[in-house]
Amino acid sequence: MRMWRWSVISLGILLAQKWDTLAVIETAYGAIRLQLYHKTPQHRANFIKLAKEGFFDGTTFHRVVPGFVIQGGDPNSKDSDPNNDGMGGPGYTIPAELDAELKHIRGAVGAARLGDAVNPSRASNGSQFYIVIAEKGTPFLDGGYTVFGQVLEGMEVADKIAAVQRDGRDRPLQAIPMKVRLERHKVKALIKRYGNAYRL
Repeated sequence: MRMWRWSVISLGILLAQKWDTLAVIETAYGAIRLQLYHKTPQHRANFIKLAKEGFFDGTTFHRVVPGFVIQGGDPNSKDSDPNNDGMGGPGYTIPAELDAELKHIRGAVGAARLGDAVNPSRASNGSQFYIVIAEKGTPFLDGGYTVFGQVLEGMEVADKIAAVQRDGRDRPLQAIPMKVRLERHKVKALIKRYGNAYRL
């Protein structure tokens, strides 16, 4: 996992917060634990809100591309029509929160969105997200899609999901539903556990 360097200011902010909220995606393949960045406050707050509401529960990883990403969070993936997967959301978008320091490294959590032709502001889908599984990341996505989190634990689970059998549209042949819950931890404990992998 890539290590990050803290500035004195960012470390001070982290310690001043005392507590932080992590998201945990539970699947039949295991759990994926995410940090949600404070530097992307609208995406962070929205993900936490949806998780508290149980919005993600029962949605699936509807798109898996080995060596690239796994994508989920679409409420349409709960129904029996595979043709509408990837087209749904909560009914709103989130303004882009692009930050040059937040890169599409392996384990990055990004917000899916419609393409530039119909979405020149690069606003994010309100619920669909992806996890980068490429070993060297996906730097060609930097600056175009909002990165709002990072996997702290469970990349082996993401890799297992990426390896399942899929159809010609990269949809798993067997549904991979998720349940998302939240955890509160002391910041000092997170720093001790994850070191520089945990950051703002």
